[in-house]
Amino acid sequence: MYRFLLSPRWIGLALFVVLMSGLFVRLGMWQHDRYEQRQSENATIRGNYTAEPLPVERIDEFDEDLAWRTVTATGTFDPDVQVVVRFRPRDGRTGVEVVSPLRLDSGRILLVNRGWLAADNSSAAPQDVPPPPHGPVTVVGWWQPDSEAGADTTTPRDGQVRAIDSRRWSDLVGPTVPGHLALTSPEQDGLEPAQEPDLGSGPSLFYSIQWYFFAGLALLGYVWFVRDEVKNRRSAATTSS
Repeated sequence: MYRFLLSPRWIGLALFVVLMSGLFVRLGMWQHDRYEQRQSENATIRGNYTAEPLPVERIDEFDEDLAWRTVTATGTFDPDVQVVVRFRPRDGRTGVEVVSPLRLDSGRILLVNRGWLAADNSSAAPQDVPPPPHGPVTVVGWWQPDSEAGADTTTPRDGQVRAIDSRRWSDLVGPTVPGHLALTSPEQDGLEPAQEPDLGSGPSLFYSIQWYFFAGLALLGYVWFVRDEVKNRRSAATTSS
């Protein structure tokens, strides 16, 4: 009764179901790995978020494990250099983030994201950007790693960038500290402060379960077609006899 499964048509269907099920399982595993990675990153962020503030002098090289670590620094803002990070929406509003270089006592430059400013999504930099504080200042904020985007996106041009990579600023301001500081203190007049990290799990776990469900559905569908074919053949055999 089941010899029909050896026909080219049914062998092809079985191979197709196996391939699709395997693909769905791989996609599910990939999404689950992304979920686990997000959980690990969140654990690192929580640890950094609650740790004692770290002096900026302790940051000598790029280290993603320092993401969202509270960092303190003392220096003087350069009033002649101010760059905005374009296309930074917040709560349904369009805007930019304002980055100012802070010259440390060591001579190195710490890039400080001073806050968010409402602005139109246009190619021109906003003209009403509040200036940085004058004189020596101690700043506190969350350390952020450099963006891995390309040079066209992260090199300051006409006072604008799309993402922050401190390595692209050296020609403009001199030697820089890796990463940048998302300022939390002191508050900047006219700018909204940095937002707290998003510690949600994201949709990856749901997508993982969804792909596993599709794999199971493909296998169950194959079994249903086989049972239906067997039922039809038995019915035909009974009728012919």
